[in-house]
Formats: sequence, C-alpha cells, structure tokens
Amino acid sequence: MRVGISRGLLEQIMSEAAADTNEVCGLLLGEPGRIDAIQPAANAASDPARRFELDPAVLIAAHRAARAGGARIVGHYHSHPGGAPVPSATDAACAVADGSLWLIAGRGAARLWVSAGEDENARFVEASLVIL
Repeated sequence: MRVGISRGLLEQIMSEAAADTNEVCGLLLGEPGRIDAIQPAANAASDPARRFELDPAVLIAAHRAARAGGARIVGHYHSHPGGAPVPSATDAACAVADGSLWLIAGRGAARLWVSAGEDENARFVEASLVIL
C-alpha cells in the first residue's frame, strides 16, 4: 500500500514529536491512499512518556465532523521518544484489525503502518509513505 502525505504535514508531525519528551499524538485525515490533514490531540494517557491515548474530545469532534461531511479519519500518528518508529508491544495490544493507518515518528524518522488481520488480533503491515 502506498499513502501520500505532503512534506509540510510530515514536517509538522516530526517537529511536534521532536519538541516533546512525551509521546505526541493526533489524527490523520484524508481518503484511502492519502493523508490530507492532521488534527493534533493532547495525549490523555496516564503515562504519556510510555504510551498514548488520544484526547477523547478531539476524537469525538473529528467523528462528528466526518459524519457532517468533513474530513474522514484514516488513522492516527504518535511518537516514540527515543525509540524506533515501529509498533511497540503496547501499540499491538491496543490495535484493532481495521485497516487504519498508524504513522509513528521516532529517532528523526517516520514510518507508516496499517493495522491488519483477520479477526480482533491486529498485526501491522508496513506501508509506503509517499511525500507529495
């Protein structure tokens, strides 16, 4: 799978990740095959240095906007401060096999993953992130 993203959006995510010692997170908005916008969200996790949880208010507002004809949620992004941009065991435990995009920033790089699987047990398949 190939997914396009503008250089500006990717730089915004990378800048946000580099500026915080906790995991940063947000929503990826767009259509299948492309990320058109991001919606940064506060990390509401009880231990934001080790995991992320999107601010529920941001998530609910984005779903409402999508239902009203706004941008579709295609996934989310988060960072691994000091870690590699690959899904962690915590990511795998929290993932749902729904085909959503997981953009992970870490160690100055970003990689894109798709949550896949045949049942509730998700696994991650790497996707190609194409800079537009």
